[in-house]
Amino acid sequence: MPFLCSICGEASERICARCTKDVCGNHLCEKCLRCSDCCECELALSETQQDASLTSARDALRAVVGNPEPGSNPEPPEPGPEPDPFPVEEPVPGHEVES
Repeated sequence: MPFLCSICGEASERICARCTKDVCGNHLCEKCLRCSDCCECELALSETQQDASLTSARDALRAVVGNPEPGSNPEPPEPGPEPDPFPVEEPVPGHEVES
């Protein structure tokens, strides 16, 4: 049974921590987990959601790229030496080479 946001009517999967209304992501404060009717945070919901999404994006990028020093531009690693196209065969002990 799908639940609907009690504020806007969109599909919701979460409830307010204070009044237990069904709420969508647009009407739930990520900081206090309350609906927009109950939230007493200093930030508007849109600012909280934007900060959360930026933080999530930064964390995801850092997980993939690492955490480079600001202003540093790491150089790519230098390639290893090319393999010898005509390697010299070493004699195997116990085997005689026929001439």
